[in-house]
Amino acid sequence: MPTISIGDAELHYEEHGRGPALMLVPGLNGVGAFWARQVPDFARDFRVVVHDHRGTGQSTHSRIRYSVEQMAADVLRLMDRLGIASAHVAGHSTGGAIGQVIAQDHPDRVQSLVLSATWPGPDPYFRRLFEARKQTLRASGMEAYLAGSALVLAPPWWVSANDAALAEQHRATAAAAAPVEIIESRIDAILAFDRRARMREIRVPTLVVVAADDMVTPPFYSRELADGVPGAKLVVLDGGGHFVPNIFPDQYNAVVGGFLRSVIGR
Repeated sequence: MPTISIGDAELHYEEHGRGPALMLVPGLNGVGAFWARQVPDFARDFRVVVHDHRGTGQSTHSRIRYSVEQMAADVLRLMDRLGIASAHVAGHSTGGAIGQVIAQDHPDRVQSLVLSATWPGPDPYFRRLFEARKQTLRASGMEAYLAGSALVLAPPWWVSANDAALAEQHRATAAAAAPVEIIESRIDAILAFDRRARMREIRVPTLVVVAADDMVTPPFYSRELADGVPGAKLVVLDGGGHFVPNIFPDQYNAVVGGFLRSVIGR
């Protein structure tokens, strides 16, 4: 992945395809490779841009106080550096929170919005889940954090079927992880995110998509978003958990790609 400066940080990013710009924004893990099973499909009709968030992957591991607004500002600065005045934005989980901020605070920069497995603001379940994950990270370390996270990110049958691959993935992720204080700050950022009062400000074509068995951002969060964003379309996929773009990419790509292509008339 090439690197580009956004001023006080370097972001690793990739571009694929030609056409209208499509920013694929990953979740809390922050690594653009999350979208590996979407990029080839979407790049047939779009200029697809993926990146590693600041504080993750191969981007600068800045020791700052993270916030979703700061993450959104980084996406906008990346777009500026790439000469992208406005784009279609698809955000998964934390990426969906970032998409909400951009669509509300900078509506001229967004042509359409995909809110994938995301939420409009925290509730007791969300706080309990992420406080527990943060406590595991602090008390037991990165490998325990990853092992525990896998139990809610993917369906149980998938975890069982991919046990060895998950163990290897967790070892590689832990070896390259940012310092714990950065990961904790990013968790604090999503716990502080609350845009419920501004959902009606989103005025672009919007798809809200989630899996029925998502345990991180359960479907009732997506229903709240779809009810709050004017004209939003809600699609609840049969299964695949929070990582449905990876687990059932064909179904996910058909829904999300179909929406995006309908917006541009293809």
